[in-house]
Amino acid sequence: MPLLALDTSSAASAAVVADDGRTLATRSSGEPRRHAELLTPLIESVLTEAGVDRTELTGVVAGTGPAPFTGLRVGLVTARTLGLALDIPVYGVSSLDALALAAVDGPQEVLVVTDARRKEVYWARYRAVVGSVELVDGPGVDTPAAVAGRVGDALVVGPGTSLYPDLLTAGAELPELDPADLARVALARLAEGAAATADLPLPEGAVQLPTEPLYLRRPDAVASVSAKRATA
Repeated sequence: MPLLALDTSSAASAAVVADDGRTLATRSSGEPRRHAELLTPLIESVLTEAGVDRTELTGVVAGTGPAPFTGLRVGLVTARTLGLALDIPVYGVSSLDALALAAVDGPQEVLVVTDARRKEVYWARYRAVVGSVELVDGPGVDTPAAVAGRVGDALVVGPGTSLYPDLLTAGAELPELDPADLARVALARLAEGAAATADLPLPEGAVQLPTEPLYLRRPDAVASVSAKRATA
């Protein structure tokens, strides 16, 4: 009962994961752009490597960011389209959650930082729970200096550390996001009674895994609040 996981919050990446959390195949383009061009071939590659036909998939996990609008939209639209075509559920998991899962080890909390451009970083703080991670603070977007003030005794990890090493010193080396970790987070939360999407009827107390994108920034372009007066 394999899951397909997709992420376009940075490079386009895809993975096939068994329902016990084992990685069957995982690949990344290594390209921070060209998501629309690269994601579909990546999906075909990981399915072939895993020996899984798409009709055997039992769900799709999509990275919800945070990330810029254009790249993130490619992964989410692809995941939703596959879910609709194959009649399987689609789950959303933050890319920060996946990075935290890869880094957390023991009781120490981790602060994940990634590049938000404009001399800012996306951040979120986590602690370990059985088989997964739990959000303690955030997510948010702020200057590296402001985020440095939130570190405390947390282990700082993520690609944002290499951009601002003087302010955000890496506590552990962390490779690029593995989409298989998105699937592992989803599986752990589903095991706790999570529901596929916010559209479905939810049992009381269920955890939701919606596929709404996590942008964190307000859009640059906004509608005018009043019509401009025409000049003669």
